[in-house]
Amino acid sequence: MNPKKLVIASRESLLAMWQAEHIRGRLKTLYPDCDVQISGMSTRGDQILDKTLSKIGGKGLFIKELEQALQDGRADLAVHSIKDVPMDLPEGFALAAIGERANPFDAFVSNRYERLEDLPRDAVVGTASLRRETQLRARYPHLIIKPLRGNVQTRLNKLDNGEYDAIILAAAGLQRLRLEGRIRLIISDTVSLPAAGQGALGIEIATHRKDLLEVLKPLNHDTTHACVTAERALARALGGNCQVPLAAYCTEENGLLTLRGLVGRPDGSTILKADAQAPTEYADSLGRAVAKSLADDGAMELIAAVLEEQA
Repeated sequence: MNPKKLVIASRESLLAMWQAEHIRGRLKTLYPDCDVQISGMSTRGDQILDKTLSKIGGKGLFIKELEQALQDGRADLAVHSIKDVPMDLPEGFALAAIGERANPFDAFVSNRYERLEDLPRDAVVGTASLRRETQLRARYPHLIIKPLRGNVQTRLNKLDNGEYDAIILAAAGLQRLRLEGRIRLIISDTVSLPAAGQGALGIEIATHRKDLLEVLKPLNHDTTHACVTAERALARALGGNCQVPLAAYCTEENGLLTLRGLVGRPDGSTILKADAQAPTEYADSLGRAVAKSLADDGAMELIAAVLEEQA
C-alpha cells in the first residue's frame, strides 16, 4: 500500500518536532510519492510548567490533544517518546510501531562538575522525574533534589542561570538535538535505572485506522518492541505512572530478554529491585513476572503509601 498523504500530530517543542521530522523522513524514504505533513500542537503538559507532572495529572497531558486530532481525522498518526506514553492508552488508540531505541540512559549535565560523585554537600540537582529522584536520594543523600520542568532548552537555561548545580536529563533527547556537548557523563544503569521505554519512539494511531498498520509496519524494530513491551508490562502491572518512582529496563542478547525493575520511595529510604529472563516471544509475560516479584516483596503497599503521601 502506498499512501498519498499522511499527517503526523506532534507537540511543538524542539525535541518533539525533531522526533516528528525523523519519522517523516523515514516515511518519505519508504513512500517517496507520499505527501507527509506535520501538524504541531501545544498540549496541557507543555503549558503548565509551575507544577510537577505527578501533581497535574501525569504524562497523559502531553498526548491528549494529539489523540483528539487522531480521533477527529485531522491527523493520521502521532509520534511520542515512549516514556511519555501512559501504560494504558485510552480506548480507541493503539501503538502501531516502536522504532529502534536510541540511548536509553540518563545524562549528568553540569557547568562546574564532571560527575555526580563530585557534587558537594547541599548541591542542588534538578530533575522532573520521581524515578531519578528516588535513586539519587538513595545513593547521594547529601544532595538537594529540586523539581525541574520545561522543555530541554528551558531546563538548560535554568542550569546556566545558576538555579541548579547540575541537572539530569534523558541522554537521547540531548543527542537528538545535537546538544551532546552538554553531557558531562552518561549515568550508568546501576546508578539510575531508566524509565520504561526511555530512548524509544512510538507511533500511535486510532484503532479504527487498520489501513495504517501495514503502512507503519516497516518502522517497527522487533528487538526494541520486545524490550519495551516487557518494560511497559511491568509498569502496567504495578499501576506505574509519573506519580510512582518506578524504573524498568530490558536488554536482549541472542533472543533472550533480561528485564530489571525497581520501585522505591521518593526520599530514597526504600528501594525494591527484581529481575528475570525470558525469550523475546514472552516479553509481556516477563514484564508481569518481574512485577509479581516486586509485588511479593511489598511493592504494591509501597506504591499505595507513596500515592497516599502525595494526595
